Amino acid sequence: MGMFDDTYRTLAAPSEGLYKEKGSKFLAFAYPVRTTDEVKAHLDELRKQYFDARHHCYAYILGPNKDAYRANDDGEPSGTGGRPIHGQLLSADLTDTLIVVVRYFGGILLGASGLANAYKTAARDAIDHAQIIEKTIDVRYRLHFEYALMNDVMRIIKDFDLKPENQHFDLDCTLELSVRQSLSVRLYDAVANLRAVRIEVI
Repeated sequence: MGMFDDTYRTLAAPSEGLYKEKGSKFLAFAYPVRTTDEVKAHLDELRKQYFDARHHCYAYILGPNKDAYRANDDGEPSGTGGRPIHGQLLSADLTDTLIVVVRYFGGILLGASGLANAYKTAARDAIDHAQIIEKTIDVRYRLHFEYALMNDVMRIIKDFDLKPENQHFDLDCTLELSVRQSLSVRLYDAVANLRAVRIEVI
């Protein structure tokens, strides 16, 4: 990732898609997710709700840098289910996103390329129905300082247009800040210039 490339695309809310071919129905469900636990919860829920479906193929990508991903064919011929779904996540440049495609078999075999196309098209339909949002990759800092430095610290926070969180003001003060990655070095330097402020990354 480049120095200022500190945004990523994900879904604002769950969405659905549908593809039908030769009596087979492919129901697609897309979800914003942050963890593999959330992935598992959505999968469990869909398997309960659509318990009579033949397959529940899925793919997900997690993390701002897209470093965790998985594609699962759930018993379909290798590469025909999870991989085409994963491909659609990649081509829409999405992360922190799970897509599950639930298949009801219509009695007519679609063949490997037909299957791959069906899973791909269903996944694409769910993405087309989704509202995609851009989020910033943020760095979190905790600041420690003496009460006397309060005004200086607050001025910097105002300059960077940030919202302090978890503030504790006593003789010794602490607060936490989230700042987008591309501004994090500048913020760190500004705070470090106030000699008596200790700053840590959390």
